[in-house]
Amino acid sequence: MERRNFIGLSVASVGLSIVAPAMALAAAEKQVKGSSDIYYTKEDAGRWSAKVATHLPNIDIKKSGEKTTIKVVTPHEMKGYEHYIVKHVLLDSNHKFLEEHLFDPINDKVAISTFTLEYYSGKLYVLSMCNKHDLWLNEVEV
Repeated sequence: MERRNFIGLSVASVGLSIVAPAMALAAAEKQVKGSSDIYYTKEDAGRWSAKVATHLPNIDIKKSGEKTTIKVVTPHEMKGYEHYIVKHVLLDSNHKFLEEHLFDPINDKVAISTFTLEYYSGKLYVLSMCNKHDLWLNEVEV
């Protein structure tokens, strides 16, 4: 690599290392203030307001002793790789990852996941990710 190119790339890298964290912090502050650019909900569907019925994950909870079975259904068509639900993700009340289920767009005809948790109570968040219409969040109390 020529010396001029090396120096130019080095300066650009330093600049990016200063600007990128500031941009990330600004985006995080915007999130805290209530704007939901990362995920969509029933109440805040943003540009996908016409997609709530088919993209918001439905959550069914059944408790049996210390076990809780969570059934998640996203009533979305599965059109192979063209348009499908990529995965369901469970998060605990502190938004920590619990479990996920990845879908096979060729073999899965419906987006249904079943999870079993032991000794869990509190709020549970469920994410449903569409390959075209982004990430959707729903919540339930266990």
